[in-house]
Amino acid sequence: MTAPLNTNAAVRHPRFGSGQVVLDQGDSVVVRFGHGIEACLAAELELVEGLVERVAAGQLDPALHVVTRVLGECIRSVNDAWGVFSRSRIALLPHQLWVCRRVLESWPTRWLVADDVGLGKTIEAGLILTPLLSSARVRRLLILAPASLVEQWQVRLREMFDIRISIYVPDADTGKSDFWNTHDRVIASAHTLRLDKSGRWDRLFDADLWDLVLIDEAHHMNVDEQGRRTLSYQLMEGLQERGKVQSLVLFTGTPHRGKDRGFLSLLKLLRPEDFDPEQRLEEQVDKLRTAMIRNNKQSVTDMSGELLFTPVRPRRETYSYSPQEARFYEQLTQFIVTGKAYAAGLGSQDRRVVILVLITMQKLASSSVAAVRRAIGRRLARLRDARAKLDEANEDLARLQELRVEDDPANQDEISRIEERVAESLQGVDLNPNEIPALEELLQAANEVSNETKIARILDVVDESFASRSVLFFTEYKATQALLMSALHRRYGDGCVTFINGDGFIEDVQDASGNVSNRREDRRRAAARFNRGEVRFLVSTEAAGEGIDLQEHCSSLIHVDLPWNPMRLHQRVGRLSRYGQSKPVEVVTVRNPDTVESRIWDLLDEKLERISLAFQSAMDDPEDIRQLVIGTASPSMLTKVFADADSSASGQTLRDWFDTETATFGGEDAVETVRNLVGHVARFDFGAVAGQIPRVDLPDLVPFFKSMLTVRGRRPEQVGDLRLRFGPPEEWKDDFSIAAVERYDLLFAREPRPKAGEDVAGVGLRVVDRAVRDAVELKGAFGAIRSLDVPVFVFSVRDRITGSDGPVRAVVVAALPSSDGAWTLLRDWELMQHLNPLADKPRSPIYADTRTAYDVIDLMADAHQYVVSQIDALELPFALPVVENMACLVPGKTWMQGT
Repeated sequence: MTAPLNTNAAVRHPRFGSGQVVLDQGDSVVVRFGHGIEACLAAELELVEGLVERVAAGQLDPALHVVTRVLGECIRSVNDAWGVFSRSRIALLPHQLWVCRRVLESWPTRWLVADDVGLGKTIEAGLILTPLLSSARVRRLLILAPASLVEQWQVRLREMFDIRISIYVPDADTGKSDFWNTHDRVIASAHTLRLDKSGRWDRLFDADLWDLVLIDEAHHMNVDEQGRRTLSYQLMEGLQERGKVQSLVLFTGTPHRGKDRGFLSLLKLLRPEDFDPEQRLEEQVDKLRTAMIRNNKQSVTDMSGELLFTPVRPRRETYSYSPQEARFYEQLTQFIVTGKAYAAGLGSQDRRVVILVLITMQKLASSSVAAVRRAIGRRLARLRDARAKLDEANEDLARLQELRVEDDPANQDEISRIEERVAESLQGVDLNPNEIPALEELLQAANEVSNETKIARILDVVDESFASRSVLFFTEYKATQALLMSALHRRYGDGCVTFINGDGFIEDVQDASGNVSNRREDRRRAAARFNRGEVRFLVSTEAAGEGIDLQEHCSSLIHVDLPWNPMRLHQRVGRLSRYGQSKPVEVVTVRNPDTVESRIWDLLDEKLERISLAFQSAMDDPEDIRQLVIGTASPSMLTKVFADADSSASGQTLRDWFDTETATFGGEDAVETVRNLVGHVARFDFGAVAGQIPRVDLPDLVPFFKSMLTVRGRRPEQVGDLRLRFGPPEEWKDDFSIAAVERYDLLFAREPRPKAGEDVAGVGLRVVDRAVRDAVELKGAFGAIRSLDVPVFVFSVRDRITGSDGPVRAVVVAALPSSDGAWTLLRDWELMQHLNPLADKPRSPIYADTRTAYDVIDLMADAHQYVVSQIDALELPFALPVVENMACLVPGKTWMQGT
């Protein structure tokens, strides 16, 4: 090319495709392509004749090429903004598409997504990632998740979206391996990576920049009120300070958790220029709407605007202790009261140790006699054994204190395991002046309890309320887990139950014949068996409280015990009350109303109900205020209330004591915090965005694919409405992965749920991406179609600011005139619906090959002016949008405006 190129002239490059000239520098030309700005050799560029020139010259292109090209551009436009054509294997919801759109509106992108439990966090992540990876906007991706969820993230992204990510393996990360630069897509355990072993952090800090870092359960990155940062927070802070993170998306259902500093520190990671932990939250809340998204179950809908979730149906069942149980609990209460009085005279360190063990025994006893009996028996045996290792017990104690200081929900199962061991084995400090005789009496009393009334009541509830239904049980401790599993075997037979806990191992489970054994079960296998209905019951510890979906075959949950942090109850229920649940979720708690613990729960429920009622009357949008208020409470405060109620309420009523101890819970500060979060974050509103949400899905790709294959000389075999079979065109076989497939069998649907291993056709599948890329490189721009009633003027809207290349490369719109002089605007997805009937019959004689009997130049100018006037209504993610002609389709017959 020798003649100077005008700014915005259309050109084509053999590698980068079509683009517009930014600046002609002689031998080189700066060109804006779909992926960004490139400096190209002038000799490599081909000048593409503009649409206006083609129309003026009467130079018609094959109309099928024009339709196919426009559809390809529409697919790219819709998917860049909404992710709607991703390969998710389940139906997409409006709020998920909306989250994707908000996150992808600008680049770099930085958002905190704080949706309620069960709204499809992994789907939202996949929707965000699909267009970014497909367009190569993101080449280097790092995902951090709790250790227990790493494999699940990898499997779900692969199975649901065909996104392949390597799991970080510490042994592969050595000084010589250059792991972080040889792996561009990595998912790692945040709990593993936070430990700076053998120079791990230095290697990560020295690696290339990450285009996107995505963090699950981001509240684990915490800064306490004294400014102490968790290791995972320090890791992310180090990456940020070294400029190694371009875009950052955080996911957490509990972003605040009662601590302004921790919340603002999290936001500072996202937007250091907008948020400061040293300043008051109230002074910064106005900025939340551009940094934080929160959707709740009360407001999300399907595509018709119908609410998705029915309210959870909670109810309480009661039971009473047997005489043997009553004697045991009376003796245990006396043991604990005596122990606390004894601890008061000890030094501070020993006092803390004794109180911690006594509280642990209280928690075990509130779960079951079996749980505390096991701990008492093992502790007694170790106290009698002079060879017991004190160091091991002290290590457990130190670890337990460390985990409680971290206040990290992901540690809950480990905390429960250590609590059982601490109660069993901690030595060197007596819990009581006469501990061994006292423990012997307790153990004897516990052994007299042959049947636990709570377990018997739970089995009756199953028979009375959940006959022939699957039931999910939750308990904090493995001993109670084994007790309930044994009871279920006796009542319903062997093979009726499986389990999930932190290490996949459980002791002392009886089968229906009374034989005792230890068992192992992988958590993923247990969940899969339960979801398929192969086992009727699943008994889980808090290990299933995060990240496991159990709703496919179950809508019934029983809390075997009640954790002293009410937030755990919400997370438990979230395993069933989540997207995909087709029935109302019934939740049963089982309490003995005569216990102090049960009365504390009653008082806590009353207080939460009062807070909720006060909030609901002052809120425009529904919200589960209980969970937000609980999230602002200090876990240590709640533990103290439950632990001290037996001994501290003397001299005043329990209600008065409770009110004093919980005076700050749900107080003005908490109320203001919740009001700030609810009132200032970005949230989905179906009524406000219904007209923008694309009403297209995978089946709408079928006409495009048929027309694209026809253009390339292929005749696809259509099986039903949603499946195409074809051999790949020769032009696509330069991609070895496509060439390796002799014949494709593609399903363009999410429902009914595709079979395992079945290829779901969507953006992200190599052959689909290639078809779209091939389509947008077609030269067709001006075509005539006999069946058209009015002309269709198609435009591309992009950002004129060259340094603001975001995930949305360009937005396609169309303008249609009417005979009365009015205009109709079609968004990209509406244009697809308009053209799909034409593309669905690519060999139809509707395509004309002669020019129409009128001149459309003036109409095209009017259409351009109309689209420019509608820019604000389109709510585009561009700083300075510019409208460019893309294509024109005219009727293959006489059509005159005004006639």
